[in-house]
Amino acid sequence: MTTHRQLCTFRLDDHLYGVDVARILEILRAPAVTGVPLASSSVRGLINLRGQVITALDLRYRLGLGAASTDSALMALVVRDEEDAVILLVDHVEDVLEVDEAGFETTPDTLPGAARALIQGAYKLEDQLLLLLDIDEAVKLATDSPEFLA
Repeated sequence: MTTHRQLCTFRLDDHLYGVDVARILEILRAPAVTGVPLASSSVRGLINLRGQVITALDLRYRLGLGAASTDSALMALVVRDEEDAVILLVDHVEDVLEVDEAGFETTPDTLPGAARALIQGAYKLEDQLLLLLDIDEAVKLATDSPEFLA
């Protein structure tokens, strides 16, 4: 018996990522962000979303990709972690894909850096890999990282 999973997909550079649709609260164009002094580089700032102040995390920095290569507007995935809503800023939101669990492979030991902790594995699609993002790891604020303590 094959099992399927629905993933909301998005792009950072030319890479396709996915998160479980059950964790997505909404998708919108990234609203104005208020910076937070002394926050780690992955924290873009705070966003007032209909009266609720939500932390906005830049997934590009979280995954070690650096600044965006285009001037296009970022998209915001509002996700639920264990306690709160958090916004993940991404380059572009794609589609919801239904993937077969038989096509999933865990993250190889050779994957370097931050990506190793944030990527659970990959689904083999016809023409590319779909990297499965671990939302719980992605939203952890890196308060104990060297860049924060500096």
